[in-house]
Amino acid sequence: MIMQGQVALVSGASRGIGRAIALTLAAEGASVAVNYRQDRQGAEETSRLARRLGADVLAVQGDVSEPQAAETAVARCLEQFGRLDVLVNNAGTALSSLLVDTGVDDWDRLMAVHLRGSFNLSKAALRPMMEARRGRIVNISSIWGLVGAAGEVAYSTAKAGLLGFTRALAKEVGPWSITVNAVAPGATDTDMLADLTADDRRELAERTPLGRLGTPEEVAAAVLFLVGPGGAFVTGQVISPNGGLVM
Repeated sequence: MIMQGQVALVSGASRGIGRAIALTLAAEGASVAVNYRQDRQGAEETSRLARRLGADVLAVQGDVSEPQAAETAVARCLEQFGRLDVLVNNAGTALSSLLVDTGVDDWDRLMAVHLRGSFNLSKAALRPMMEARRGRIVNISSIWGLVGAAGEVAYSTAKAGLLGFTRALAKEVGPWSITVNAVAPGATDTDMLADLTADDRRELAERTPLGRLGTPEEVAAAVLFLVGPGGAFVTGQVISPNGGLVM
């Protein structure tokens, strides 16, 4: 129970990697605020599963790309639990499209969800963290933020931006004993891969040296390390659980 007494806010926690992170932290004793944009049923399921693990849970609806929604999520977390120790910026969306076919609205939406959402939530969370002189922030990026992907230029750009955000913010808030790190998963078996054919999924697994796709729980384990005692002296870093797909 290495997170006993800690409070974590996880954005985009209604499914997939976000749900796995919320449940992993809950299993280790954390109270969890489950943020979601639209999927109320999914958020309620995440909350139910977290409560079964013995955690105190708060579900918070809001599109964190909007400043007010991010501020409200943090305010409700503080009101419910009295503190905020961990922020995981996980909310995101995917887009597979050649750049010449990518519309401005699509581009702007990806930047808003991945970058502006992380900016808004981090800005709101940093106020209580700086007052407490402690905190952990983890940004969920992607291997495509590290190396880029053809057909996913907008997504790769947004995820690469998160890495620059991580490193710069880590330098800025280190004096308050706040760490900021990123996790950049490889091909992970979530519904973001739902559009891939069975052959595409098999090919992706075969390209990975470990011969399979990753799981959301394996990504969550990397997050747990960074926000737990083992990550106390780790900041400005990128951990990439990707099965060797990128080295």
